[in-house]
Amino acid sequence: MKIGVETSSAHVTVLLIVLVATYTVIGVLYAALTPAWQVPDEPAHYNYVRSLAQDHRFPVLERGDYDQAYLGRLTSERFPSELSTDSLTYEDHQPPLYYLLASPVFLLFDGALLPLRLVSVALGAALLVVTFHAVRTVFPARPSLGLMAAGFVAFIPQHMAMTAGVNNDTLAELVVGGTLWASMIYLGRTHPQPWPTGILLGAALLTKTTAYVMVGVATGAVLVRWRQEERPAGWVAQQLAWMLIPALVLSAPWFIRNGLTYGWHDPLGLARHDAVVQGQPRSSEWLTTYGWIGLLRRMICTTFQSFWGQFGWMAVPLPTRIYQGLAMLSALLTIGFLARLIRLRQVVRSRPLIVRRCLLLALSAFLTLSAFGWYNLTFVQHQGRYLFPALIPVATAAALGLEALVTIVPRPLRPWAIKAFFAGLAAFDLYCLFRIILPNL
Repeated sequence: MKIGVETSSAHVTVLLIVLVATYTVIGVLYAALTPAWQVPDEPAHYNYVRSLAQDHRFPVLERGDYDQAYLGRLTSERFPSELSTDSLTYEDHQPPLYYLLASPVFLLFDGALLPLRLVSVALGAALLVVTFHAVRTVFPARPSLGLMAAGFVAFIPQHMAMTAGVNNDTLAELVVGGTLWASMIYLGRTHPQPWPTGILLGAALLTKTTAYVMVGVATGAVLVRWRQEERPAGWVAQQLAWMLIPALVLSAPWFIRNGLTYGWHDPLGLARHDAVVQGQPRSSEWLTTYGWIGLLRRMICTTFQSFWGQFGWMAVPLPTRIYQGLAMLSALLTIGFLARLIRLRQVVRSRPLIVRRCLLLALSAFLTLSAFGWYNLTFVQHQGRYLFPALIPVATAAALGLEALVTIVPRPLRPWAIKAFFAGLAAFDLYCLFRIILPNL
């Protein structure tokens, strides 16, 4: 695999298969060995699946579904078997798509936890394939960038841990990636077909609110074409209709159900959620205690640490020296990314489609970061996993940064240096599992 040089399709396919297989093996180890319920919010997601599978109805979020004191006892005592998790039902407001997919697995394996975790591992494997193709759509002549981006998505330890648990996060990331990929294809077609993006938007609306940013990204794709091609306003309305109407048709039954259940002022169930989760730390309280500087310092530090790895229910961090090393790696990749941007500026002027697709990557990352900031205006949720819907643009930037960094290596050794880097990340995942997670949980 030569940096910046077209690689044979067969070679690329083999490398992608090796990457996905390696991720899958490590993901299965995480799923099988991580103690039960030691993935954030896993019991509540599991109980949603169980309610849907056994009662054949969607659960309703009600007062009393969230007990901060009991949840604190469960997490501090590492979920002892004598304490039931059946009362943890505070995720009952979530959109239904993941739980509909997981319910047959629940019934087939009589509610066993591991098969449900393996559903998430399989979704994570699909996410790697989508990541590769999305990035290759941006840089079609440079498949190495797609492979490197998929490698970053695969082997971030915290992401590995989350994709080995029972939750709707991985499906949300997969739908986000698919919608982003479809939006970038839309930009390049001579005769654009917006309805496939609309179907994926419908899936996003039925998966998780963190995926709702893709409505903005898909709309941005239409506006980019409108501006570039100087289309009339009626064309914009037509394209948006072909995107948004299929999405609304698919998701409308769920929103109507929520309106009838929680009130028409609360079609997402979020107001009910905010009323139910009493006792969860609020940002206003932390602002009074720590002030703006203290609050922002804690937010940045905790978000960075938990983006790379802070396991269990945020109770098991990595050693300080490892975070320092990860901070140095992040800084180097950022410097490399900026250097690569400067070098690419001359190239992209002659390839405006690359620029337009990169704008969609940037928009996706910006909207996810904005949603993260908005959520933290109310609740203290300084968890890096809430940034994972932006992993494809983040991983693309990291891949460009790594590509710049390896230029210090002699050209014949660069492909091996990249492979060694990702082998090291995979080994780091195993270190986190066997030396951090299992001994402490």
